[in-house]
Amino acid sequence: MRINTTDPTTLPEKKEAQPENWRQIVRKYQKPSTAKALWQVTNSAGPYVALWVLMYYTRHVSWPLTIALSSLAAMFLIRLFIIFHDCGHGSFFKSRKANQVVGFLIGIITFTPYRHWTWQHAVHHGTSGNLDDRGSGDVWVMTVKEYLAAPRKTRLLYKISRNPIILFIIAPVGLFSIYQRFPDSKANKRERISVQLMNIAVVAYVVGMSLIFGFWSFFWIQLAIGFVAGGFGVWGFYVQHQFEDTYWRTEEEWNYESAALTGSSFYKLPAILNWFSGNIGYHHIHHLSSRIPNYHLKACHEAEPYFQTVPELTLFKSFKSMGLRLWDEESQKLVGFGFLRNQK
Repeated sequence: MRINTTDPTTLPEKKEAQPENWRQIVRKYQKPSTAKALWQVTNSAGPYVALWVLMYYTRHVSWPLTIALSSLAAMFLIRLFIIFHDCGHGSFFKSRKANQVVGFLIGIITFTPYRHWTWQHAVHHGTSGNLDDRGSGDVWVMTVKEYLAAPRKTRLLYKISRNPIILFIIAPVGLFSIYQRFPDSKANKRERISVQLMNIAVVAYVVGMSLIFGFWSFFWIQLAIGFVAGGFGVWGFYVQHQFEDTYWRTEEEWNYESAALTGSSFYKLPAILNWFSGNIGYHHIHHLSSRIPNYHLKACHEAEPYFQTVPELTLFKSFKSMGLRLWDEESQKLVGFGFLRNQK
């Protein structure tokens, strides 16, 4: 299945939107700003490079200091990944070529093939919340009925996959270092080639950095940054759709607008975390229109009272999401494994 969600505002409506002119509202914020885009690249890449070099010079002075710097560098790497993400949607720069070039370059330092990831992420946008079309760019979700009917081996594997240690500590390292090195079985020739080209570019990057800084220095610094960035990055993606009152419906019931506004969280973060995460907390707006660059998401959210009626997910409340495991179709809520005690 190949879905193009470059401009979701052109998708056909399955029911009357509220407000009726929401497509006109979001279009006002879809125009990229070259000045804002260039400034974001500068204030993200500049500090990241500076912190990387500073970590190299502090590694023999104080490893605790180096580790502390790696956490800060990781936050800038997350911000760079949001730029990569926007480039993939074609929303960051006005120029398609600029999006591709910047996206590819950030893909090298995040070990992520630009075109292949862009395709997978587009499928995610087109199928998010659809129970009959799960599995592309999503965290594995089973319904209560599916879990109860599954064989023991499948249930065990699912429990392991939803364990917080696996999800936010082990999986992120494997995701960017191993998983992204291989194309999806559904990928076409162009996307497969993009994975191969990125693998070559990553090897060149590793060799080049090793020649400059030494392999082991590069390895440990990169691992420290990647470990923190991967964990926080996966958590950010996870909580955007994995919360109690999220949205999952069958194909017949599925609605684009509802999936965007109720199946994507409004993650109300402190200002500093909102900055580092590139406003991705306004995820309901992003799913409503992926053509809105991250630097316009907040303004769009505040432009229409209707957009502000979606439930807020605060940083404190979001931790509850770690205990939610299964989708209960009857209550239409994400529930924990404890819920199953009442089903036996």
